[in-house]
Amino acid sequence: MTIPKIKIFTTGGSIDKYYATHESAFVVGEPAIAGALVEANVTIDYEIESLLKKDSLELTDDDRQMIFERVAASLDRYIVITHGTDTMIQTARVLTSITDKVIVLTGAMQPAAFKQTDAVFNVGGAIIAAQALPTGVYLVMNGRIFTPDGVRKNVTMDRFEDV
Repeated sequence: MTIPKIKIFTTGGSIDKYYATHESAFVVGEPAIAGALVEANVTIDYEIESLLKKDSLELTDDDRQMIFERVAASLDRYIVITHGTDTMIQTARVLTSITDKVIVLTGAMQPAAFKQTDAVFNVGGAIIAAQALPTGVYLVMNGRIFTPDGVRKNVTMDRFEDV
């Protein structure tokens, strides 16, 4: 079986946050996924492109339109997008009119830089899901695959779940 190339777009969110001591705050930094994939010895062909470095609560409709345009214009069929969890569902819904690709959004409740994080697990799940699912838009969080219209973020339980 030929393993497809995965295009990974990063947009920021908690997955890319780190604690900036000079600011005494968490800030979005460089995409954390690159290091995680190297550490995990991932052997698939992939390319990472940073689109934004924002907390998802700061994303605008123009940002979502830009994400849509970049994904639609990509020659790659298999797409993973790292995204902040607060508005991931909203961005996923914007992408649903793209019907010729497998698009998987994922993120993390805790930054990848933290010792205890779900980032690497979620990214790994998203990469596998992108290779195995039919065309469409999906979210991979907490060991599960969701569709944009069948999911919600449960902030009390700190997880994604069925609507």
